Amino acid sequence: MDVVYQFEEVARLPLPGDNCAVAIRQLNAGTVIQYEGQFLTLDYTVMEGHRFAVKAIAPGEELLSWHLPFGVALKPIQPGHYVINETVLGALSVRQLTFAVPDEPNFGDQIPPYIFDEENFRPAPASPAFTETPTFMGYRRHEDRGVGTRNYIVLLGTTSHTGSYVNELAARLQAEWKNDSNIDGIVPVAHTEGGTKKPNNVELLLRTLAGFMVNPNVGAVLVVDYGNESVTNKMVEAYAHEHNYPIEDVLHKFVSLTGSFEEELVKGEALVKEWLPTVNAMQRTPESISHLRFGLQCGGSDAFSGVSANPLLGWISEQLVRYGGAASLAETDELIGAEPHVLSKVRNVETARKFLELVNRFKERTSWHGTSAEGNPSGGNMYRGLYNIYLKSIGAAMKKDPITRIDYATEYGEIMKDGGYYFMDSPGNDLESIAGQVAAGCNVIFFTTGNGSITNFPYVPTVKVVTTTRRFQLLSNDMDVNAGQYLEGKSMDELGKEVFELAIRIASGQRSVGEKAGHAQVQIWRNWQQNDASQLKTLLHTPVPTGAPIEIQDDTVAMVNPIQFSFTQYRDRQSSDNIGLIVPTSLCAGQVAGMITRSLNKQGAGQPELSRFVTLAHTEGCGTSGGPAESLFARTMIGYITHPMVEHCLLLEHGCEKTHNDYMRHQMEVIGVDASRLGYASIQLDGGIAKVSEKVEAWFADRLAAANPAEKVTVGLEGLRIGIVSVGAITEDAGEQLALLTKMIVVAGGLVVVPENSELLASAAFGQHLFTTSQVRPTIAYGEHVRRNGFHVMETPTTHSVETTTGLAATGVELIIALIGDRPMQTHPFVPMLQITSEQAVLHNYQQDIDLELTGNPSLWGNQILERSKQILEHTYVPSLYKQGNIDFQMTRGLLGVSL
Repeated sequence: MDVVYQFEEVARLPLPGDNCAVAIRQLNAGTVIQYEGQFLTLDYTVMEGHRFAVKAIAPGEELLSWHLPFGVALKPIQPGHYVINETVLGALSVRQLTFAVPDEPNFGDQIPPYIFDEENFRPAPASPAFTETPTFMGYRRHEDRGVGTRNYIVLLGTTSHTGSYVNELAARLQAEWKNDSNIDGIVPVAHTEGGTKKPNNVELLLRTLAGFMVNPNVGAVLVVDYGNESVTNKMVEAYAHEHNYPIEDVLHKFVSLTGSFEEELVKGEALVKEWLPTVNAMQRTPESISHLRFGLQCGGSDAFSGVSANPLLGWISEQLVRYGGAASLAETDELIGAEPHVLSKVRNVETARKFLELVNRFKERTSWHGTSAEGNPSGGNMYRGLYNIYLKSIGAAMKKDPITRIDYATEYGEIMKDGGYYFMDSPGNDLESIAGQVAAGCNVIFFTTGNGSITNFPYVPTVKVVTTTRRFQLLSNDMDVNAGQYLEGKSMDELGKEVFELAIRIASGQRSVGEKAGHAQVQIWRNWQQNDASQLKTLLHTPVPTGAPIEIQDDTVAMVNPIQFSFTQYRDRQSSDNIGLIVPTSLCAGQVAGMITRSLNKQGAGQPELSRFVTLAHTEGCGTSGGPAESLFARTMIGYITHPMVEHCLLLEHGCEKTHNDYMRHQMEVIGVDASRLGYASIQLDGGIAKVSEKVEAWFADRLAAANPAEKVTVGLEGLRIGIVSVGAITEDAGEQLALLTKMIVVAGGLVVVPENSELLASAAFGQHLFTTSQVRPTIAYGEHVRRNGFHVMETPTTHSVETTTGLAATGVELIIALIGDRPMQTHPFVPMLQITSEQAVLHNYQQDIDLELTGNPSLWGNQILERSKQILEHTYVPSLYKQGNIDFQMTRGLLGVSL
């Protein structure tokens, strides 16, 4: 007989009596394991975190972990057989594996629905309170706010439209506070919400913004809007007063931007500088740990999350609650299937009902969008052994200790007023869920991870707890706690005490690993587009655009313009610029990609061949539904990968997302894009932030060293790729001249793309000079790379201006002309935006932000636009708002995307 392993050497059983075990390392096919007097031979290679049977399981019999079912056998499963479902087989099919997997699944995901036995329900008693309460050093606020673990000045964008303002303002103010002061930082809170007409998440957004303001870690807050969005400062202030948020206890100011970007930045700087002495005077004092509020999160989970890290959070939460503090369990869809555990001990029947009501509401909302809440697990989850939502949920629920009772079930962002153990409604999307907990008052976040998630919130410390020693060693510079010690024999009591003491030290000011890393990100629960299922069938069968350009009037013999442009020719690519692009494959990789990009640009890497390095930080790729929204995301990212301005491109994955590197590689292969020319890196698999940064920089250096020199070429109008957008009213003269300009470029053989939501398409002056038909339909999908020049209309699922620009730039246009009839637009990270206007009111308020004033004889406007375009494309003029830092990037989820 070959080497025989003792069961404890290679696997774990979550609870005695389970019929499936978890491999603690990869076990090759044919491995022999001694278990309870029998010898099990593995029929296939079992990856780390995946499961194999330890008992015979008959067809129709349930597969069990933690004594709870996660599937039903489809065929006889013998001891030693690898257990796998259809979803994981599909997820593994796009991975580059070196071993065989089964041809078909041996279990299905059928789980009977949970039925609450209200008739026999009995309220659970609370655990006995501790008589002595330790202290931590915190910032005492008003009694309704509690005690802060940090003291930050927060710059809060009320909607996505002011996100670029607070980001730039924070960047300018970084030199104004000192590390040895009582101010922990000046941080921006920019997000994606409130930027469309009549969003469905208005109340949720108002509750979150009000909660952000009064979180005890806030020493002062500047709240910024334009005053005419769907959600405004006045609405936030009114909501806060109506719902008794103690905003008057917070040093704060609501500011509406009315002038040019630079003028408003100067005003913002002066205001915040006035606050510095007051905020710096705030002192830490000894405070009872009953004022601590732990937000409990798991992200990048694996099969060991429910065995080591999540039970550890359950242990420290039980301790905190007994000391009078509070803990918040969240991620509604990640508790589906774990209801028996969650509701095993509940304060009263009303709380149990509320919990089930929130779960059912979540399921219903996702169904309106053609998806299922059970579709939550990411590719990274499945790769690391979480086969389905039931297995993921059972493990996630272990953040509630078996002896802990659920005291309250609350809405997203609802303030935690008392001590106790809370359940808060939220999606499984980590960032969106954390934002709700911060709004609810959490002053420390505990984040468990199996793969190694590196996310942080700007003004609440995040403590990262990794599930296994092997992964902790791989990512030791990015993790705080190794829960894998429990798997190796350390008792939960001993480990729990150590982590609880660490929590008190971090609450008292010791910086977490994430805080030292210096990156953070905010995402509020994103808007959902559907309010019922009435449009679902229509939306699922929307015709696909043909990709063929729209026929336009060809009467331009006298309209030939001899203007020429100096471009770069490299291989089969001709463009106005050459950039190095880092594409984060998900939201959690965006901030690291930004750090690497800034480092490369600071070094001057790639110059003069490359003008700069750029990244596209976004909020998608994980924690959202699949189907149309996922396809839209992949299509748009591939549009950027193949953009003519991109010379070298690298994909940076977090490592546990749905749209990981292998997924993106597969999507490119399907549509015929050469994926071999790209670079690939993984924050988790390459060993953390520092090591992946070195890898990315080395890859670009190698590519640049091997590159052949480019040539300069001269092109006419046929070489132009132009997008045109509009904001506000369109005058007849402006509409006519843009139509004539479009016609001139298209007839010469160039490309013009206009988004479907543009007022230009409804303008009689634009249409009558351009179209041969009264009906103009989209010719390309959102974010689709244009393959045939001509005039195109791009689908736009929303009215959000930045989402529109993000999709438009992915089509391959190299310049966006923005006709401004209201306020100027936020610009794009690398496709330049030429902002033009003929409106005197716009010029009066925003003259510094406008790139071209359309005055005088309208028949000359087209030439003026082309001359300014030439300056931009040849880099002799930089658009004003890009130079000032008013830049944003935001992916749409379409009409069927929903948070999971």
